[in-house]
Amino acid sequence: QVQLVESGGGLVQAGGSLRLSCAASGRSFSSPVMGWFRQAPGKEREFVGYTIWSGSNTLYTDSVKGRFTISRDNAKNTVYLQMNSLKLEDTAVYYCAAGSWAGVRPTAYRYWGQGTQVTVSS
Repeated sequence: QVQLVESGGGLVQAGGSLRLSCAASGRSFSSPVMGWFRQAPGKEREFVGYTIWSGSNTLYTDSVKGRFTISRDNAKNTVYLQMNSLKLEDTAVYYCAAGSWAGVRPTAYRYWGQGTQVTVSS
């Protein structure tokens, strides 16, 4: 039903900013929730935040709250992750995901992108 493609990753210095995009295709009445996850080397996949296509509902994990912002462009079927004040520990592969309900665990999401690498340097 849904294909997700992430973009916007790269190398950034600590304290800098980066904006990730997740373009969705094949959408109809499916997947009202879009989530962001990340996975650092040697660690499990970690919830970052989610947004609902309609309305203004968003939720962030404490480690990124106040620094990261999720936004949407419904006309383009695209969700964004704006990352500010980046830290070394933000280095990870970032994934977007689509699901039918809001959840903080990967199992709550049915569709996944392939990920985009974000590397924060000192």
